[in-house]
Amino acid sequence: MTGDRSAFEAARLAIAGPNRARGSLCDSFLSIIPGTGASVSVLASAKGQSTICASDEVATRLDELQFDLGEGPCWEAMTSRGPVIASRLRSADFPAWPMFAQAVRSDQTFDIASMFAFPLCVGSLDIGAVDVYSLTEENLNLAQIADAMELAGLAAWQVLRRILADDQGHDDNAGDMCRREVHQATGMVLAQLEITADDAALLLRAHAFATSRTVRDVANDIVARRIDFSANDR
Repeated sequence: MTGDRSAFEAARLAIAGPNRARGSLCDSFLSIIPGTGASVSVLASAKGQSTICASDEVATRLDELQFDLGEGPCWEAMTSRGPVIASRLRSADFPAWPMFAQAVRSDQTFDIASMFAFPLCVGSLDIGAVDVYSLTEENLNLAQIADAMELAGLAAWQVLRRILADDQGHDDNAGDMCRREVHQATGMVLAQLEITADDAALLLRAHAFATSRTVRDVANDIVARRIDFSANDR
């Protein structure tokens, strides 16, 4: 696989499509990355860690193991905001997640040779990660890594829509909010990230959800410039 542009365009359109918020996001990554299975997980949520989608049982188990240990490729990808490439999982050292690496190696039912992880983040908001595993040793070229990072950026928006749609009872009552301040904050987020008004409002709500705060409180901090969603200001 050498970065087929038609395959990438198909994967990008599949993730970005309006109906993908409820569909599986894993297939698109597997279409451009040489892997056996994949998962998309949320790591930063008021409700705890969860797997949004997984291509198979092994991918699900790998997510659960990382949740339990609090370390692994997905955690490193999210905290570093960069790709994690573990082409030789069976033999190389991984100082950032030694317990996870040892657990995978010692469990013969996994038989995993390579893992790749890509961060899910929007602006300054860290959401989770995409994991891809392979039963054979694989490596990624720069084009594949760039494509996977772009897909992860698109997937992050779909994950935000999903977790906010699943959230019951956290949303503020519109009558209790200062509409003017929320509108002003939405406009500021729009300017910071050069995104649409709908996406800016979604990001504002997502930050409130992830930090267990009200939309009104987050809007107040944005207007007061205590929160800046610019990618360079975490």
